[in-house]
Amino acid sequence: MAEVKIAAEVRSDFGKGAARRTRRESKVPGVVYGHGDKPQHVKVDSHALMMALKTPNVLIRLDVDGKDTLVIPKAVQREAIRGFLVHVDFLAVRQGEKVTVEIPILTEGDLAPGANLLEHLLNTLPVEAEATHIPESVTISVAGLDAGDSVQAKDITLPAGSTLAVEDDVVVLQVVAAQAEAPAEESAEAADEAEQA
Repeated sequence: MAEVKIAAEVRSDFGKGAARRTRRESKVPGVVYGHGDKPQHVKVDSHALMMALKTPNVLIRLDVDGKDTLVIPKAVQREAIRGFLVHVDFLAVRQGEKVTVEIPILTEGDLAPGANLLEHLLNTLPVEAEATHIPESVTISVAGLDAGDSVQAKDITLPAGSTLAVEDDVVVLQVVAAQAEAPAEESAEAADEAEQA
């Protein structure tokens, strides 16, 4: 699992105005919490954080005024239209500690021949894993699946050291038959008949 080191500064001013000033400095306001400690308000470099967040569940070593703290991003707020970072909550973690995270679901293989569609009911899978060994993703083979087939959480092979944090029988993926569209000519004829009636 990737580990990224980012420098952080302690924040002492709060509120919307202070947050705007922080963002004008190309920094993102955030809070570090966990282990029953008092939440620590910080600001981190916007670009460095944005690059780190390209890796799901990235492990970040925050250097806060010379003191290192291992954290994972727990809640990231982005501006709705432009998508820039607005605020981030970090969860402090320790080596050996278990955390619950959501990991991306990838698929491989081809469905059975026919006009079938693969429907993702979940795009991420909730799992419990050791904080410094969070899997980047889980891959599900859909090879040969046909309409009506589904994959439940219990059917997924998890990376070593991970356990499901969701009910076993939750459907993650399902294959549905594509709806055939009526030919355009038939649709036009049906419309004409409806008008005449």
